[in-house]
This record gives sequence, C-alpha cells and structure tokens, in this order.
Amino acid sequence: MDFTNKVVVITGGARGIGRAMAEAFEQAGAQVAIIDIIENDYFVGDIANPEILESFHGKVIKDFGHIDFLINNAMPLFKGIDNCSYEQFNYALQVGVSAPFYLTKLFLDNFTTTGAIVNISSSRDRMSQPQSESYTSAKGAISALTRSLAISLGGRVRVNSVSPGWIDTKNQDHQGPDASQHPVRRVGKPEDIVNAVMFLCDEKAGFITGEDICVDGGMTKLMIYHDDFGWTYNE
Repeated sequence: MDFTNKVVVITGGARGIGRAMAEAFEQAGAQVAIIDIIENDYFVGDIANPEILESFHGKVIKDFGHIDFLINNAMPLFKGIDNCSYEQFNYALQVGVSAPFYLTKLFLDNFTTTGAIVNISSSRDRMSQPQSESYTSAKGAISALTRSLAISLGGRVRVNSVSPGWIDTKNQDHQGPDASQHPVRRVGKPEDIVNAVMFLCDEKAGFITGEDICVDGGMTKLMIYHDDFGWTYNE
C-alpha cells in the first residue's frame, strides 16, 4: 500500500505494536507523528492529560497542516479488582478512552476528505481473565466509542477498530501449546496488526466504517469445555 505524503498520528508509537505501525507507515511513504510517555523523536507526553493533547495537536498542525489518519494505540493500565485503586482505574480510562475521544475532537476539522481513525481495542473487549478490570473496561469502552463515532462522523471520517489477541512484541519463539492452541497454530506478530490497520486506512476499505477486525488467530472462536480436546479445568 502506498501512503506517500499521508500524515499519520499514532499514540503509544514509541514501542511494541505502535512502533511497528510507525515504521511500516514511514516505509510506505507517510509522515508519522507519534506521542508516547517514553522518549521518542517527536512528542513526549502523557495522553491522560488534556493539556498535553492540546499541545500535541498544535504541534502536529503547525508541522503538517492536516492529518490523514489517527491511530489510537496507547496501552491502558493493566490492573485487577484486588489491586487497582479508584485513581488507577480512572487513569486507565483516561488513556484508553478519554484520550482517543479528545484527540478525535481536536483533530476533527483537520482530517482530509479520505481521513480515517483506527482504534486499537483488544479481544479482551469480549472475553477476559481474572484481575484485568482496568484494561478490559478501557478496551470495551473503546470498542463502543468506535461504533458511536462511526455514526456521528458519517460522511466526514471513517472510524474502525482492530482487536489484537496474543501478539508477541519481543520476537520470541513460541512453540508447543502456546502456538497450537491457536486455530492458526501460531502466536501473533506485530505485523499482523499493522497489516489490518493499514488496510483500514487505505482507500480499499472506503466502504468500511464502524467495524472491528479481531486479529487473534481464531482464539475468540474456540469453545472450551472441561476434558474436551485436551483442555482440563483446574480449580
């Protein structure tokens, strides 16, 4: 896909999947503006702070004049009911939901006519594990926000989401049950998410909005029963 001269904004773009997206868009000819809480070459800041988002928006528009794509990727805090404080829970929602909402609002008049937003949700928006409430709540909310924005912004900006499953960002070699439990028989790679995001930004996806692509190797489709096909539940 060719994204020559397109302007792409990516939150949480300094590492992991975000960095993989930034590199892929740059290789495809795009200009990329990232914001991350860790050190990077464009903008360092905590997206939970609305004043930081306003400053970031101002810099992007000063530098580029417009944007084509907004990728809300920054990872919310991952804590459970036993160890998550009220303040930490709210912080997770600020990073995972409030910031994507406010960035969309800030950039709304700066999108080109083929603009698109892609929110990074998670397969945890429909399934979960114990002690994951802050992260799961934020991901469930961003999925709902995606659908709502797609309707509100109809005719202006397309809005979709991608829900990763298990994605290895450390280039490890996963064999045995880790791989074979997935219907596709492997653990995901960052490029699996990158490809889905880039497709949703491309004009080939111009008739797609309000949708979620779950990129999880089929795990959310796998029914599990005690002592069935090698699965045993241990209380």
